[in-house]
Amino acid sequence: MKQFLVLAAVLPLMLIFFVQFSLDQINSSRIAVLSDLVYAAKEEARQEGCFTDSIRTDLRRKISSALGVRESDIVIEATDTVQYRLISAEGYTDSNWKRGLIYYKVSVPIGQVMAGKSMFGIKDEDNAYYYTIENYAASERLP
Repeated sequence: MKQFLVLAAVLPLMLIFFVQFSLDQINSSRIAVLSDLVYAAKEEARQEGCFTDSIRTDLRRKISSALGVRESDIVIEATDTVQYRLISAEGYTDSNWKRGLIYYKVSVPIGQVMAGKSMFGIKDEDNAYYYTIENYAASERLP
């Protein structure tokens, strides 16, 4: 009887490790999909010279359908004025080195971080996070 009681107490804790591993794999694959979608949008923006409204709308739609999040929860901050390709570095100083670069930052809610949150007393708002991809890309648009 003593062994059964120990098993009944320890088994749920041990099962959380297996569930946590699965949750980590799911989150990792969601992040990989997000990275692929943002990369494709960045390449489009490089050709256009900036993140146009159509690129942003298309990116939001694709992320929403692929990850199952609301479009209103997706945050996209990006250069919306046309940047031109830097042809030559002559005459450029350190103060204007960013010419030709397109900035982008995409934040998306990923979901649960910890499996078995109720066992550990973790609230829903504390168990979620935004994954952010932030970088620069060189514009390919010619002046």
